[in-house]
Amino acid sequence: MKNEYKHKFSTIILAAGAGTRMRSALPKVMHKLAGEPMIAHVLASVAHLAPQQTVVVVAPKMDVVKETVRKQSGDCQIAIQEKQLGTGNAVAAAMDELKGYEGIVLVLYGDTPMITTQTIETLLTEHAKHKVAISLLGMQPHPPTGYGRLVMSVPPFVERIVECKDATSEEKEIADVWAGVMAFDAEFLRNGLAKLQPSKVTGEYYLTSLIDMATQAKLRTLMVPVAVEEAMGINSRSQLADAEKVIQTRLRIQAMDGGATLIDPESVYFALDTQIGRDVTIHPQVVFGAGVTVADDVEIRSFSHIEGATIAKGAVIGPFARLRSGTQIGEMAHVGNFVELKQTKLGKGAKANHLSYIGDADVGDAANIGAGTITCNYDGVANKYKTTIGAGASIGSNTSLVAPVSVGEGAIVGAGSVITDDVEDDAMALARARQVNMPEKASAFRKQRKKIS
Repeated sequence: MKNEYKHKFSTIILAAGAGTRMRSALPKVMHKLAGEPMIAHVLASVAHLAPQQTVVVVAPKMDVVKETVRKQSGDCQIAIQEKQLGTGNAVAAAMDELKGYEGIVLVLYGDTPMITTQTIETLLTEHAKHKVAISLLGMQPHPPTGYGRLVMSVPPFVERIVECKDATSEEKEIADVWAGVMAFDAEFLRNGLAKLQPSKVTGEYYLTSLIDMATQAKLRTLMVPVAVEEAMGINSRSQLADAEKVIQTRLRIQAMDGGATLIDPESVYFALDTQIGRDVTIHPQVVFGAGVTVADDVEIRSFSHIEGATIAKGAVIGPFARLRSGTQIGEMAHVGNFVELKQTKLGKGAKANHLSYIGDADVGDAANIGAGTITCNYDGVANKYKTTIGAGASIGSNTSLVAPVSVGEGAIVGAGSVITDDVEDDAMALARARQVNMPEKASAFRKQRKKIS
């Protein structure tokens, strides 16, 4: 739900970094946390405050980033940073999309996905309250090695940022460092970018140089504190893993605060959009992929993997169950060990308790799926077909249902059957070869094999 923020602001998200240290063909901001690309986390955090405009800056040929941004937020604008000439150059590219805009401009980073909506709102509120030209987030990491120090004669107002390598021994003792996120008065930002000069060393344009401009013009820059974990920038696979730990902790706490029991929280992994109801019990070693909704009073047992599925009230899942995309589990239904469901609706009170694959199927209320049942839904070329099993039907163990096929309400299918034709309501179907017993043939067979060998 969007929470209309009382101050007018627009957002620029810098997402053009190639992520060389990730050693990947994938753009850095497309690497996933809790099942979603980093850029999606940043977009979600700011979207709750309903910015006037959101501009995402990407490099040329970053089509996958553009597609992801537009999929999540159709009204986002895309700006192209033709050459990687620093943060100032990137923001200048975005400002072309904000011509005539007046208000606050918030600058976020696509590779800093842990920032929360609450922190963004605090930064914007403090910016408007103090009527400053610039506001920024500051943190106190331990140790602060490598970070730009915030020089403040009169805290919380910043006079300049000094890079770690350029800091004096006294400046290196400063605890407060820059955490990356900044907000600007739009007019000041526009004028400042026009005056920005490239670094003599790198040739890049640095956004932080605008702080010096503000100080020289007797305008103020405000520091707003933020927790170190929120300002985590991700530039490597190891940092990605560190961020995953943090976000999983957040999601586990969120689930438990919402009324779920996690028997071993650290072994349960959620996706960003996982929705968990009240009085849900989740056993150890459970993994949720994207698009899962779990209603109240559900029990999910160990070693289950669930993605793209909805689970209704009172259902029991697992252990060792796999629910794939498009699966709907009805109230009080049971899915047991080594059962896989895909694009399947399992009705109220229905059971599939053992060693089965049910794909592209509609299983009626209170139906029972015996151990080893398979819906043969694929024709081996390109097409999938549906299996329908009526309410109260019973499918015997080791049955193959060759789709498209329908088993009627209350019908019984004998164990070991291969069902290729529809079964009427309340009918019994058997489709297997007749058993033949041959007395004393076993010993004769063994003797024959010994002579051959």
